[in-house]
Amino acid sequence: METHAPATAEEAAKLVAWAAAEGQPLEIRGAGSKRGLGRPVQAARTLAVERIAGIIDHDPAELVLTARAGTPLAEIETALDAANQQLAFEPPDWGALLGAGRGRQTLGGVIACNLSGPRRISAGAARDHFLGFQAVNGRGEVFKGGGRVVKNVTGYDLPKLMAGSMGTLAVLTEVTVKVLPRPEKVRTVLLFGLDDARAAAAMAAGLKSAHEVSAAAHLPAQAASRLAIDHLEPGKAVTAIRVEGVGPSVEARCAALRTELASFGTVEELHSLNSRAFWQAVRDASPLVGSPVVWRLSVPPMDGPKVAAHLPTALRLYDWGGGLLWLGLPDASDAHAPLVRRALATAASGHATLLRAPDSARLAAAPFEPMAGAAASLAKRVKDSFDPAGVLNPGRMAAGV
Repeated sequence: METHAPATAEEAAKLVAWAAAEGQPLEIRGAGSKRGLGRPVQAARTLAVERIAGIIDHDPAELVLTARAGTPLAEIETALDAANQQLAFEPPDWGALLGAGRGRQTLGGVIACNLSGPRRISAGAARDHFLGFQAVNGRGEVFKGGGRVVKNVTGYDLPKLMAGSMGTLAVLTEVTVKVLPRPEKVRTVLLFGLDDARAAAAMAAGLKSAHEVSAAAHLPAQAASRLAIDHLEPGKAVTAIRVEGVGPSVEARCAALRTELASFGTVEELHSLNSRAFWQAVRDASPLVGSPVVWRLSVPPMDGPKVAAHLPTALRLYDWGGGLLWLGLPDASDAHAPLVRRALATAASGHATLLRAPDSARLAAAPFEPMAGAAASLAKRVKDSFDPAGVLNPGRMAAGV
């Protein structure tokens, strides 16, 4: 495959304009850490934005950071750490999960895929922290959307549209995000040995409490056994509820939570270092690394155990208070898509995303929830308005989109 790595937005625009004029599709990527997401792109040329990199502006007082899209996320996090700040949506690193290696992802890639970690339930998704951007559309035109504040102008909220579009609408070249102070202390209340249904009830109790829980997850015994973290009980499932903030407040809230959750069994606590290691593993779905096929299901939190019961051999992990169900499965030519979607149908609502499978299976199975009718028509109209020649990551999200 022929790879082009422009150093500026203007160079990227020239390449896209040429591709549109010649009808030559382009695979759009940052550092390539997420090439395994979605359907494989059928293109002979790649436009890589990893050279369009560097932090442009970071104003700690205004809680805003602007960087070029190819900037490594590690560079962003280092700059934020120096200011005791963070990306509150807790972007995951799925490099190991997808077989691409850890630590390679870029800021633009995280936003383009709208990736959010365990704090999603309390801080919102990546798109909720995405303020503005510069990009190149499928005509080869450089354009901007949004700004440096949450509420800027009336009209279309283009950042919301770009987040999660996976390079099918435009090539992101510059990104502005909201940043927030990093919590002083992190602690995690733990319960051991709960089955999935009982764990869902415990997480619901924690989230409904008055103690400002920032994350809740459940790892059945098989998944928990894959974590090398002190104070986890060997051979037992672990249910975890995270509390963050200033020290005295965290200690008081954890003590109250331990009392309120005592009816679910023995309650323990992880302090800062082990807490951070535990939630990084949940964030990155580390227990599922090595599974040939990985699905990620969004369901009503109390429905997750019912869905999982139809997939008894799957390696499971629950995040977002039970509303996010991860499944690790053996290899299959159809990526187990019919089985997973039949199980999902037992929930009141939800959708399933295929995150890891061989290329042939990702072409055969719809990695994202299939669209039909008005939704499919709208998606096509949006795609045509930004990329009329269909040269940007064609077919990545669905055939023809």
